[in-house]
Amino acid sequence: MARTSTFTRPPALRNTKDALEQLSRPGPNEVLRGDLGLIGTPGVVFAPASGLGLPAVVFGHDWMQPTSRYAELLRHLASWGIVAAAPGSQGSPLPSVSRLSADLRTTLEVCVGVRLGDGDISVDSRRTALAGHGIGASAALLAAAGHPKVAAVVAIAASQTRPSPVEAAKAISVPGLHIVAGNDTVAPAAGHAEQIAEAYAGPHWIRTLPKAGHTDFLSGVHWSDLVLSGGPSTKVRRVTRALVTAFLLKELCGEDRVDDLVDGKVGGTILSAHP
Repeated sequence: MARTSTFTRPPALRNTKDALEQLSRPGPNEVLRGDLGLIGTPGVVFAPASGLGLPAVVFGHDWMQPTSRYAELLRHLASWGIVAAAPGSQGSPLPSVSRLSADLRTTLEVCVGVRLGDGDISVDSRRTALAGHGIGASAALLAAAGHPKVAAVVAIAASQTRPSPVEAAKAISVPGLHIVAGNDTVAPAAGHAEQIAEAYAGPHWIRTLPKAGHTDFLSGVHWSDLVLSGGPSTKVRRVTRALVTAFLLKELCGEDRVDDLVDGKVGGTILSAHP
């Protein structure tokens, strides 16, 4: 029989350092992996092995990046009781951000409307979020601006696109986490992520990682590494896992044990909060 708790609580956390250590590690849930191809969209979904009324997040990939480069983050979120899916439909050199945005909304509707696994997994429509990296972050903002039921947004090193994520950000009232790469040479923060974050209408937290580059958030190896500066960073991914997990647990589930990672001082980051 499926367990009926709606999310996985972290243990009692002593301080920010302890919270970072705990939430950067996998949670207690066994994780299942599925394929979005069954609904006609390439991509992946990770989910706890069972659980009813779970929170969920749908993640948008960056330019030319396969969803496999985000599997580590998605699997991590699922281990903490959050269903995490990522469509991979716009992997060409000339992607449509509008279509990726539509695919994010469609994927979220599927996660909410269909029992996952063997029917032991369901998602609470009131506990859903959209997230992404680079152009995928902009697609998430576009999708959230047109989706009244989304409860939170996460934008990692967001990139300027057409349609404009700045205009979309102005129309979003739910809480948002903006992770800014201070050493981003692909989409420099001053002209991209910072402008987008500053336009965000809802309560939001801007967490800058001064030494992080645009591709530090990725995992694995891909041919695009040859044309994009930098590369995956274990340290940056570790901090990002903890920050995103904490934010989603707080905003989707009301978890108060993670407050230090949402609005406290975290080593190696600079916080600008607009609650």
